Amino acid sequence: MSYLWEFVVIIMALLAMQFQKNTNLMTANEKYSKTDSFLSGIVPEDWRKADVVPIFKKGLKFVPGNYRPVSLTSVAGKVFEGLLRDNIQEFIGRYNVIGKNQHGFMKHRSCQTNLITFYEEVSRSIDQGVAVDVIYLDFAKDFDTVPHKRLLFKLRKIGLDENTCSWIENWLKDRVQRVVINGTFSRWTPVVSGVPQGSVIGPILFNLFINDLEIGIESHVSVFADDTKLGKVIQCEQDVISLQRDLDRLGDWALKWQMKFNVDKCKVMHFGGKNTQVIYTLNGTELGKSKQEKDLGIIIDFKLSNNVQCQTAAAKASKVLACIKRGVHSRDENIILPLYKSMVRPHLEYAVQFWAPVLKKDIIALEKVQRRATKLIRGMEGLSYEARLTSLNLFSLEKRRLRG
Repeated sequence: MSYLWEFVVIIMALLAMQFQKNTNLMTANEKYSKTDSFLSGIVPEDWRKADVVPIFKKGLKFVPGNYRPVSLTSVAGKVFEGLLRDNIQEFIGRYNVIGKNQHGFMKHRSCQTNLITFYEEVSRSIDQGVAVDVIYLDFAKDFDTVPHKRLLFKLRKIGLDENTCSWIENWLKDRVQRVVINGTFSRWTPVVSGVPQGSVIGPILFNLFINDLEIGIESHVSVFADDTKLGKVIQCEQDVISLQRDLDRLGDWALKWQMKFNVDKCKVMHFGGKNTQVIYTLNGTELGKSKQEKDLGIIIDFKLSNNVQCQTAAAKASKVLACIKRGVHSRDENIILPLYKSMVRPHLEYAVQFWAPVLKKDIIALEKVQRRATKLIRGMEGLSYEARLTSLNLFSLEKRRLRG
């Protein structure tokens, strides 16, 4: 027994020594990062390492291009990035650096404001019997191909202070990353371009980099981070020439700043019954025509009908609700109701102020999902839908849309 006690004492002493060592190291690192990193422009090495986790987007799962590389970086580094981001955003707001057409990662702007602002003009022109051509542009690996030297040139050009620019330059310099899949790590690889997806300041740096994209463009430009749309009212041949000229300017901009458009994914949609459906080109390649596009998660068709979007939203929500029904044994209100609110209802209400249903069949299709969800809860089976809503302190989806 005495030997065991001595062994425990030794282990506790070693643990205490290791804890003290780690504490001293952490304190030193915290002191260094808080007092010296920003002023000196030196970024700790650990902050420039990233584990890249591939997140599947859509398409075939065995195609690497169908995955989004999200960088997992140092938590302490992200805290510092958050402080730096707030300062950059304050600078942007004070001097109106970023234009009103950029809705991504901007205060008081969102996917919804982007959609409503852009398509309000499109629908107004269609109501007047005028044709409109909209071109959906797609950058190839946009976040990953931003050239560092050109990014820093733009940051200094807009007047960002030198301490911030120097810190960002050091943060981008000598970065390394490795891919992590199911606990297996690849070798470390240098990062020679791009801003890390998953970082705190990455999105705002990308916004600043493409901020001059719309300079000289005569058409209506709408941007959400890298998702870019061009819209032009087509009333005569000169309007067609003007839109094609804007596409040529965008091609020149991409060449100058070492970005690349994925021309195969760039599409043109012709709105209006009198549209002559002219052919447009980008970098010498003819753009494909589309009658239906997914824009910021919302399905848009050439008639601006919301029928397909309503049916798609109801189908997605129904699938999630079915998973909850199969996977969750409990039917308790305190379990089912929070799951419905957090995992099902968002599919029915994402940007709904833009695509709110007007046809009775679409209104019923969306409401059916909530009807089934409320019926899952124990004790609600025999009640009417209105009684279930009252008991659960819920509103119908139609009333929520009207209130919103």
